Amino acid sequence: MTVAELMQREVKTVGSDASVQEVVVTLADAHVSGLPVVDAGGRVIGVVSSSDVLTAEAEADDADARRELLENTAVRDIMTPQSFTVSPDDDIREAARQMLYADVHRLFVTDGERVVGVISTTDIVRAVANGTL
Repeated sequence: MTVAELMQREVKTVGSDASVQEVVVTLADAHVSGLPVVDAGGRVIGVVSSSDVLTAEAEADDADARRELLENTAVRDIMTPQSFTVSPDDDIREAARQMLYADVHRLFVTDGERVVGVISTTDIVRAVANGTL
């Protein structure tokens, strides 16, 4: 089975200049825990997750600092600059191994430099539970 057969094709992205507040809203609206961060050309340059937001917020000393974080901090300042990607044609077992060894919950699926999907541990577990994998 290939990644393309299990991946989610609708992927929200966020630019590196977006505010943390924009990320929080996008994460909540899309019901996801992470987003690829893309440059002006649409290339993946990192990932921002709810864990990144929570870590940054935990470092804020008071309400003013939290407000500053949400309103005036760019995603590039809290994102993880490394993201893990796979090709749509890659075997799903290889994607699962990559997630396991990298200790990540999602891989962005790229065709060249363009994001075309996302595959998560939840997608793989669902396929196992349904008997499709």
